[in-house]
Amino acid sequence: MIPSTAILAPVTALLLLTCVMWLWMYATRIPAVRKAGMKLDSHLPKGEQMAALPARVRWKADNYNHLLEQPTLFYAVAFTLALLGAGDGLNVALAWAYVGSRVIHSLHQALWNKIEIRFLIFTISSLILITLVMRAAFVVWGS
Repeated sequence: MIPSTAILAPVTALLLLTCVMWLWMYATRIPAVRKAGMKLDSHLPKGEQMAALPARVRWKADNYNHLLEQPTLFYAVAFTLALLGAGDGLNVALAWAYVGSRVIHSLHQALWNKIEIRFLIFTISSLILITLVMRAAFVVWGS
């Protein structure tokens, strides 16, 4: 099998989105912490102090955390498909669709965060990811 690296472009795009969300998170969080006059205390339970920040500030951090959860499965399946020589064609199109849905999810969560809409976007991205996983399983165990 010859590795198929076309699928690594959407992988890199999702990694870039994660970096952008990290920057956006701190670009909003640090000024909000300063404005609130917060004294950071490592003895408080996780998230307790940040809960005092405005929701619009917390949404960026929530999204950054989300980009470190389900997308880890995307990275694994994309690398698997690339190594199996199946990282092209429909699999690349699905990978780009997944990344596009995650971009939409990130923008929605960071700017508006209407839960019903965010859940719909998440569901769509999940179905795309499940399809990629099933296609990888077929390559591994099929034929």
